[in-house]
Amino acid sequence: MTKGTDRINDTQGTQISHLDKIGGGEIVDVPYFRLETILVATDNFSNANKLGQGGFGPVYKGIFPGGKEIAVKRLSSHSGQGIDEFKNEVTLIAKLQHRNLVRLLGYCI
Repeated sequence: MTKGTDRINDTQGTQISHLDKIGGGEIVDVPYFRLETILVATDNFSNANKLGQGGFGPVYKGIFPGGKEIAVKRLSSHSGQGIDEFKNEVTLIAKLQHRNLVRLLGYCI
């Protein structure tokens, strides 16, 4: 999760939202990005920007305004992961910090 001056302030209007952890009631502040911002960053999920394939869908590289490089996990419509599972995953990943893991910058639904 981004903190303080690490927050992305793109010209598309990023906002901080609260995700309630399903079942636990824990609240986590996670930046929300508009779909238009993600589409521009990934060149409309171009195959040239595809980094790989995960269990729930492909991962794309992208660039935010200002040059910050990002990785975007796009859920497959066939993944079987629902909105509650997605929110739980975002909440969990937002709290993880490890040198071998990328930091969650935000989400888009």
